[in-house]
Amino acid sequence: MLLTLTTTHRPATDLGHLLVKHPDRVQSFDLPAGVAHVFYPEADEARCTAALLVEVDPLKLGAGRGRRQATAPEGFTLGQYVNDRPYAASSLLSSALAKVFRSALRGESRDRAELATTAIPLTVRVPVLRCRGGAELAVRVFAPLGWTVTATPIPLDEAYPEWGDSRYVDLTLTGTLRLADALNHLYVLLPVLDDAKHYWVAPDEVDKLLRAGSGWLAGHPERGLITRRYLAHRRALAGAALARLAELRLADEPTADDSIDPEQPVETPRAPLAAQRREAVLAALRDSGASRVVDLGCGGGALLTSLVADRRFTEVVGVDVSDRALGLAARRLRLDRLPERQRDRIHLRQSALTYRDDRLRGYDAAVLMEVVEHLDPPRLPALEDAVFGHARPGTVVVTTPNVEYNVRYEGLAPGRFRHADHRFEWTRAEFAAWVGRVAAAHGYTATITGVGDADPELGTPTQMAVLTRDDRKEETNR
Repeated sequence: MLLTLTTTHRPATDLGHLLVKHPDRVQSFDLPAGVAHVFYPEADEARCTAALLVEVDPLKLGAGRGRRQATAPEGFTLGQYVNDRPYAASSLLSSALAKVFRSALRGESRDRAELATTAIPLTVRVPVLRCRGGAELAVRVFAPLGWTVTATPIPLDEAYPEWGDSRYVDLTLTGTLRLADALNHLYVLLPVLDDAKHYWVAPDEVDKLLRAGSGWLAGHPERGLITRRYLAHRRALAGAALARLAELRLADEPTADDSIDPEQPVETPRAPLAAQRREAVLAALRDSGASRVVDLGCGGGALLTSLVADRRFTEVVGVDVSDRALGLAARRLRLDRLPERQRDRIHLRQSALTYRDDRLRGYDAAVLMEVVEHLDPPRLPALEDAVFGHARPGTVVVTTPNVEYNVRYEGLAPGRFRHADHRFEWTRAEFAAWVGRVAAAHGYTATITGVGDADPELGTPTQMAVLTRDDRKEETNR
């Protein structure tokens, strides 16, 4: 089985540094079921192609079937030895990618660290890929990731076109992506399209999937299919993976469950509500003049990514009680790959928002974006004291759902909240009352607005308050 990877980035031979494989040498690597070879059919300044050729030994592959595996989907006695595995791309090619290009998959390059974080023009070709679902499925899984996909069905016999197409496609992907992202897409999606893993799928495969799918799988429109197929249709493992992916999606756009998207109302907004909400929060922070900002309850880091991208914010702090969420945020921000100067602007801290924390004092602004509704109402006074009374940032931006708008969401049953973890959702009057009370108690002045397309009767789907500390306003005026 063969995979080629081509770039026209100049100098194109930098591809060898990214893959940590020298263009002038053929290198071979032992695999449990055969041997992998890496070589370069072409390598000059204008164009460079790296080829991964995997030679599968059917005897080795068959002999390793001490546990349930998927090497013989045809289901006959000699199927474990007589099959298409030596020729058609499958999970065997995915395993070879993981072994041969380990550092490139992680986005690491000792010699070209900056290039490893840069999107470059790439063309990937897999001449023979077993694709259960046909060429159309290949487009569905790769196109949302930024690839231009050409999947050409391979005929059963070119001499007899009336026999129709085989179950294999000739796949070509073109796009401008980071090499690490491209390799991780292939690592996950090649076995998904094949839909017959060659090895026993253990629980640790969930971690492998989430690690390789970091930054793209949670928001993929085919995440359910990808998850089930990657985990060999093992229901318990797929359920666990989808639950963890839902946590990632919560950082972007809370939903009632994985099959209902209440952030897409009957009247589709100009942009996803999550994006509108982030832009509204960023605009409020810019208007406040803040340069040091703390995101309270940062989750997986969706807002942090936008804050870091804006150079006016000289210090960005993400705070969450969940260590897992902070780990997700670190991966989303690619902290381990950022230049030291940029990494020094970012801090992630584990802390509970209902307890006073001296580390959170002294910031220009704080954000509580879709956070308060996750607290039990009796815990709200503790949050008010910790944030407005103790930390006392100059500006606090709060967003929360408008429960009155929920009737506009198809698929959201009456009385249900937008997310299973919501403890309450306020009406506009209830939110205004809470904001007014907090502002009066702690010396802030508040302005309340809405985010999203407004309904003349029900208001906007998200309500937002900007609270400015009174003494800061006086300092600004002076």
